[in-house]
Amino acid sequence: MQKQSGTDQIRRKGKLVADWLPLLPFLLLCLAIMILPLFFMLHGSFTDAENRFTLEHYAKMGASIYALSFRNSILLSGVTAILGVLFGSFIGYFICQLPSKRAQELVAALCDVTSNFSGAPLAFAFIVILGSNGVITMTLQQYLGWKLYPAFSIYSFWGLVMAYTYFQLPLMVLLIIPAIAGLKREWYEAASGLGATSFQYWRYVGLPVLTPALLAGLLLLFANAFGAYATAYTLTQARFSLVTLQLGFLLTGEVFRDPGAGDAMGILTLLLMGLSILLYQVASRKGRRWQQ
Repeated sequence: MQKQSGTDQIRRKGKLVADWLPLLPFLLLCLAIMILPLFFMLHGSFTDAENRFTLEHYAKMGASIYALSFRNSILLSGVTAILGVLFGSFIGYFICQLPSKRAQELVAALCDVTSNFSGAPLAFAFIVILGSNGVITMTLQQYLGWKLYPAFSIYSFWGLVMAYTYFQLPLMVLLIIPAIAGLKREWYEAASGLGATSFQYWRYVGLPVLTPALLAGLLLLFANAFGAYATAYTLTQARFSLVTLQLGFLLTGEVFRDPGAGDAMGILTLLLMGLSILLYQVASRKGRRWQQ
């Protein structure tokens, strides 16, 4: 009996090893590109050039340039996340109202493609159409006499807002469609049967049900915008201070290079984004309860 029990235990261990073995390359890749860099960054943020413990790098984060970077990044991420949630939710609702399932799938596929069009290609596209000599800029000036510049600039804060909203909005559409599709027709019919208007239905039934999904989308869009780098660098470079741009200057720059301060800023950024993603997971779980 003991021999059979030992054999079963060996078989279970062998099956466990066989199940995890195909994942070994992926786990090693995660270790190489995520875990080890995080460890070295954490170590570098608490040590000086002579490998002694210090909090000097975190004290530098109180300097005006770094504080301004966090302020600008939080403001830019917050504004574009709110705009993405507002317009993305409306667009997602109207997509769900399309009579053709085929049309819904086509529009959703378009949103999927658009949400992945970001970085330097997106920045160059905005420069071509809204730059100082862009297509739309020159067309408005030539045919309508409207001069966008210098009152507006694609290289300014509001220019970044437009570029970021371009990839934030379709991402929100993809996030909110399943939540809107989870609103049951019976709820609206029951509310109407009790004498509720459309406004009352959305106020007391629809929006409370969608609130976790909306909050989850807001948090995810915030983290998505906060970590964006290529779009902002291509459009503004050193003209506008953001956390991701400062990280690039501190870690790879020639004039402002300071790896220790860069590691400290990276850790603070990870904490902020990690908190956003954690809250997103909590809100997302609450939203899935209604869908189930």
